[in-house]
Amino acid sequence: MKKWIRNLTFVGMAAMSMLALAACGSKSNSSSSAKTTVSMTMPGDKPKNYTEIINKANKEIHKTYKDIDLKMNFIGWGDYEKKYNVMITSGESYDIAFAQSYAANAAKGAYADLTDLVKKDAKKAYDTVDPAYWKGVTVNDKIYGFPVNANVFAQNALVFNKQFLDKNNIDVNAVNSYASMEPALEKFHKANPGVAGFAIGQGFKASPKSMDFPVGNGYPFAIDSSGKSDKIVNVYDTEEMRGILETLHKYYLKGYIPKDAATSSTQYNLQDNTWFTRQETVGPYDYGNTALQNAAGGKKMAIQPITDPYKSSAQAQVAVWSISKTSKHKKESVQILNLLNTDKTLLNNIVWGVQGQQWNFTDKAKGKIKTTSKYKPNYFIGAWMMGNNNILYTQDAVTPEMIQKRDDSIKDAKQSAALGFNPDTSSVKTEMTNLSNVMSKYLDILNTGTADPVPTIEKMDKELKTAGYDKVQKELQKQYDAFLAKK
Repeated sequence: MKKWIRNLTFVGMAAMSMLALAACGSKSNSSSSAKTTVSMTMPGDKPKNYTEIINKANKEIHKTYKDIDLKMNFIGWGDYEKKYNVMITSGESYDIAFAQSYAANAAKGAYADLTDLVKKDAKKAYDTVDPAYWKGVTVNDKIYGFPVNANVFAQNALVFNKQFLDKNNIDVNAVNSYASMEPALEKFHKANPGVAGFAIGQGFKASPKSMDFPVGNGYPFAIDSSGKSDKIVNVYDTEEMRGILETLHKYYLKGYIPKDAATSSTQYNLQDNTWFTRQETVGPYDYGNTALQNAAGGKKMAIQPITDPYKSSAQAQVAVWSISKTSKHKKESVQILNLLNTDKTLLNNIVWGVQGQQWNFTDKAKGKIKTTSKYKPNYFIGAWMMGNNNILYTQDAVTPEMIQKRDDSIKDAKQSAALGFNPDTSSVKTEMTNLSNVMSKYLDILNTGTADPVPTIEKMDKELKTAGYDKVQKELQKQYDAFLAKK
């Protein structure tokens, strides 16, 4: 859900200056010079009701930690990664920040070691987080970040515009793969040639049913999540992936995929009728299609999962808060993270907005709420990136049965064989850069179906070999074998 929540929560993103980052972690000049101000830097635009949100937050924080104030610093999504990297490389003494490239930066020693701190100063929160998260964020046997307890597993799904399904009398109940949606695409495209059938574009990644990508899906290295094989392979050389790409290429030639998909950055907004089907990542806290439909203003959608549900390192690292190794307030920062994961009042008045303005209780005892007309983008901060989603209030539309299904699915989801495998690529840094340069030429044309996969992959593989693929594969395999030996 990360992609669409980000797009919809921070509508109208604009580059904005960093809000006094040089002063992050300084003593508050407010009511008491003895108070410690903990900075929390995150991507997104500053909420229009930020003053009310932060005042209520600090009032709640003071009930537990009377000498700690929280200050949030916002950097626009378009600028965040670049400015975050500057913070990391310069050794800036920030307190808490929303991590980027978590495993790589942790391996470099950019973050404070929280292994003991979280078990001491955030024990209650630590105990509430699914253990799979702690495995997923452990790097070199140490914990360097606090994960947001939410969709500990997720599935990529094909999402269909219900309005078009009904209008064209299309049934997608049997869809469980890219190939099986062909009859639906064919019928829709014939009736609606001017609307994107499969709305994908630059950056899209096709998804095998059960594969982990230990250094990210921008590289070809993949591991079988089921554990049936312990070999690190080139995913583009697998029969499954080649079959998927051949299917997508066929769709591209038939016009089901936009002709400029490999180069287009077109946003097919959820709420618009500019698309028939799209791919989204959906997890248990999305309550089926509920979260998607809420984000689209009530627009009806049908979702059909195409990947298996596994708890993985990648999913554990979707939203992680790190603390700078040079922070002067490591303990206080961990205490803030403790409250964000245990204090219902604190968390809900951030992710739903301010009680009495953006929402009201309908049944306080059961934690049921109803949003108001003031609940809209730029008046709250996305739950997926803030704190323990298990303590969030739920709207009346979310039934007890849906909550039970959520909890059961989390309990029943399997752990990937590679959960906790976070390789160190420092010894093959040059080769990784070379491989990245090669992949940048082929990722979009292959994954969008633009290029014929057979000759294109053959050409790509030759370039990967020259760039150092074999050396990197050997190093990753050695580390993975050692990881499995310790399990």
